[in-house]
Amino acid sequence: MKSRTIRRWSFVHTWTSLICTLFLLMLAVTGLPLIFHHEIDHLLGDAPELKQMPADTPKLDLQELVLKAQAHRPGEVMQYFGWDEDDSNGVIAIMAATAGTEPNSSHTFMLDARSGEAVEMPSANGGFMMTMLRLHVDMFAGLPGKLLLAFMGLLFVVAIISGVVLYAPFMRRVKFATVRNDKSTRLRWLDLHNLIGIVTLTWALVVGVTGVISALSDLVIAAWRNESLTAMVAPYRDAPPLMELAPVSRVLDIAADAAPGMQPDFIAFPGTRFSSEHHYAVFMKGSTHLTAHLLTPVLIDASNLEVTAIGDRPWYMDAMGLSQPLHFGDYGGRPMQVLWAVLDVLTIIVLGSGVYLWVVRRRASKPVAVAQAETVQ
Repeated sequence: MKSRTIRRWSFVHTWTSLICTLFLLMLAVTGLPLIFHHEIDHLLGDAPELKQMPADTPKLDLQELVLKAQAHRPGEVMQYFGWDEDDSNGVIAIMAATAGTEPNSSHTFMLDARSGEAVEMPSANGGFMMTMLRLHVDMFAGLPGKLLLAFMGLLFVVAIISGVVLYAPFMRRVKFATVRNDKSTRLRWLDLHNLIGIVTLTWALVVGVTGVISALSDLVIAAWRNESLTAMVAPYRDAPPLMELAPVSRVLDIAADAAPGMQPDFIAFPGTRFSSEHHYAVFMKGSTHLTAHLLTPVLIDASNLEVTAIGDRPWYMDAMGLSQPLHFGDYGGRPMQVLWAVLDVLTIIVLGSGVYLWVVRRRASKPVAVAQAETVQ
């Protein structure tokens, strides 16, 4: 590779890395506890625990659970019902002052499907894990924070690609995994920086790309609302507002009949950003690790419980659904969590060593520049 080309790639790698390094260090540090969020919730005592009951205890009707939730949070309205992955008796309820309240201002708690007892979920509404999540997702800055982190993610991807380009000619001169321990501290760290960077290459690209997609989730959901959802609810464009909602008792059975072979993931109540003013939207998922993150909405008229549309899944919604669990290592259980954590720590080392190498190089270049200036004088 010609020296001029190398200098150009070196310039790209240096500055894309430096610009995004502080943000990436923050993301790597906050991402580490998020990999083990279930375990940390249990350790901190923030995980909801339901009372022990006989295995054959019947579950309440879904409408009864709605009434129990409204009694627990009087004056608020239902936004979403979901189902806990760890306990089939747990129903996650999200309520707010209005159906359209933005997610960070909603309140999340759990209902025991057998008794309707409300159990608070501290980590879903504040505390250590929520702080880590908000820092990781938007830095408490909403959409502007997400867009900034998406841009930093793009710079990270460019830094990775440029680093590979620069490492290729280096590999032709030195054996792979060589660390020159007989050389200076700077060269030893350079070799370690290159080695760890190339070893974590694939993971870093996966996490970088999925992080960018996740950071753009608000725009992805807005696109889905403007395109797919608008088309599905077009017949209701001029319909008067609903004065009363039909009970939700049968919506899961209705959705199961409309989407056979699938399971419910969550229900979006009328007026939320995943539904319309006139529909219950039941989002159905597959039964495998892959299809469990691909959601198909079944729109049910909230006045008469008739299915009005079964939504197609746009590619960008599938991309978002697949990227978020992959970003946090949620696909392969504990082994994948441990692998993700190790690679996360290695990435922190790469980022820190990159800053160190830049600082050392800058310090070393100053005496040379001064000497050249004195020579000219």
